[in-house]
Amino acid sequence: MVISMKLHSSREEIEQVCKRIEHFGYKVHSIEGEERVVIGVVGRGDVTNCLESVEAMPQVESAVRISAPYKFVSREFRRAKTQIRLNGAEIGGDEFVVMAGPCSVESEEQIMNAAEAVARAGAKMLRGGAFKPRTSPYDFQGLEEEGLKLLAKARSATGLGIVTEVMSDSDVDLVAEYADVLQVGARNMQNFALLKALGPCQRPILLKRGLSSTVKELLMSAEYIVAHGNPNVILCERGIRTYETATRNTCDLTAVAVLDELTHLPVMVDPSHATGKRSLVPALSRAAVAIGCDGLIVEVHPCPEQAMSDGAQSLNPKQFTAMMKELEPYLRLWKDSRVTEAAAAV
Repeated sequence: MVISMKLHSSREEIEQVCKRIEHFGYKVHSIEGEERVVIGVVGRGDVTNCLESVEAMPQVESAVRISAPYKFVSREFRRAKTQIRLNGAEIGGDEFVVMAGPCSVESEEQIMNAAEAVARAGAKMLRGGAFKPRTSPYDFQGLEEEGLKLLAKARSATGLGIVTEVMSDSDVDLVAEYADVLQVGARNMQNFALLKALGPCQRPILLKRGLSSTVKELLMSAEYIVAHGNPNVILCERGIRTYETATRNTCDLTAVAVLDELTHLPVMVDPSHATGKRSLVPALSRAAVAIGCDGLIVEVHPCPEQAMSDGAQSLNPKQFTAMMKELEPYLRLWKDSRVTEAAAAV
């Protein structure tokens, strides 16, 4: 259920409603705005009598039953889209945010060159892996904390925000010390210990869809993070595993539109992992903008042929700059559509 309090309800009035809800066996989760408090209700209990009882309280404006299994991330819980402030931009707002950089942090020279190149081309965030989950135990696993320090150095030099992957619940505090956004990779989408640990974390979370996960499973994973205290979750479509072998994965662009109907969380697209081929990244990026995603996360390496991971899908700086120019007319239409949507919602 979602309980919407009347404007400017007092703390005492809110607590009275919470106690009434708890009396019926539910747990409460409140979200406080400047003027209004919304209370999320989860758990098992006498839903019908609880709804009727709460609706009868004078300080309650409305009480609505939510049918989706994911409560806090659903559009039923919050109609307005969540906007997450990132490095001077708001993802989910009226600015399209591009995150770009190499798959792995390999050296100071490499990450500094990448950061300077993507910043010049218009990226807002620098991506780069310090901890790398690899299919083979013999592949490069990342520089770990040294890689995080190099990312922080690149941020100081360029002003870019940092997004990097966290692989373990034991590493959340360490990665959060250096990063502006913590990424949960596709392989860890259902690492529930990690998702729970990200709840108390004060950093936004970029949650990638699992290799064989449904949209519902993605939203349930997001629900873990939000239910444990962190509302700042960004979803990412990065392609799923199908029978098709022409590309690394099959990018489900339909999921972007579906997610926009089902959830208030912003949605990004990763065209690099979705295709696995740098030649296809610009075309898929244009399609992602056209369908209305909130941003892109793109792999860019100063010298892809020498990359220690994912070189085949990485753009070089010249290719990335060209792609960003190609996106300009699409982004003008994207911005116009956002203005239209905002006007229609008023």
